Amino acid sequence: MAQLVVMYRAPKDPAAFDRHYFETHVPLAKRTPGLRKYEVSQGPVTTPAGPSAYHLVALLHYDDVAAIQKALASAEGQAAVADLQGFATGGVDILVFDTRAV
Repeated sequence: MAQLVVMYRAPKDPAAFDRHYFETHVPLAKRTPGLRKYEVSQGPVTTPAGPSAYHLVALLHYDDVAAIQKALASAEGQAAVADLQGFATGGVDILVFDTRAV
């Protein structure tokens, strides 16, 4: 299994971010080929010491990193990436990695 983790920093307008994210961006991202599971944080994103700079964290699960790369290169993936410019006003950090059970 592999994950694409998208960490959205606090946007200028949280209500507008949430509306666009759930009404427009999620449906785009859910159409990427090979997506197995899509999860998002619920409620405030915090650290053990308190508040964080992040508004929302998304965890997208794929079979492996190659599947993530294929998804991002697809027309659907390109549309989802291009959409970030329209609503992620606080910035976004994206991580890609394989996982293993320990």
